[in-house]
Amino acid sequence: MYLYLIRHTAPLIPAGICYGQTDVPMSTDDIVVCAETLRRRWSGSLPVFTSPLSRCLNLANHLHPNPVIDERLLELHFGEWEMQAWDLIPRDQIDAWAADVVGYSPGKRETLLQMVERVMAFIADLQKQSMEQAVIVSHAGVIRILAAWQQGDTVVSLAKRVAQMEQRFEFASCTETTLL
Repeated sequence: MYLYLIRHTAPLIPAGICYGQTDVPMSTDDIVVCAETLRRRWSGSLPVFTSPLSRCLNLANHLHPNPVIDERLLELHFGEWEMQAWDLIPRDQIDAWAADVVGYSPGKRETLLQMVERVMAFIADLQKQSMEQAVIVSHAGVIRILAAWQQGDTVVSLAKRVAQMEQRFEFASCTETTLL
């Protein structure tokens, strides 16, 4: 299955803020321009799957009249860190996360391992639908997992590979990949 992995446009919040699963405001103009640009990448109407957060859902609604909303496409939940400036999060907590990116729960909410598990469940369900192509509108963390996924991965092996990835996914970017 060929996938178009789309990251939402830039949020209208100050730089340096941790916002994971917080629903943050977006520019409608940016969303419209992004959708017009993205639709040129494929022909016809493709199924669109999206995170329920408005920064993804609003873009998905401009790409398809009925996008499929899936909670498993949410960004990592940063718990107590949500909407905090990265510079104000205690250094010892950041260091603890850096020492165990896979198993540490930043903000005491969700680990990368838990996030990978839910995204892998989404992948399994998507593969059962036997589509040739699909569009996924989501977040950088989810896109990292989808782009790194390989047939036969375990949750742990995929989480470790994602933790070591250096690839960045810019706002409003589209990454194309194939799930076998």
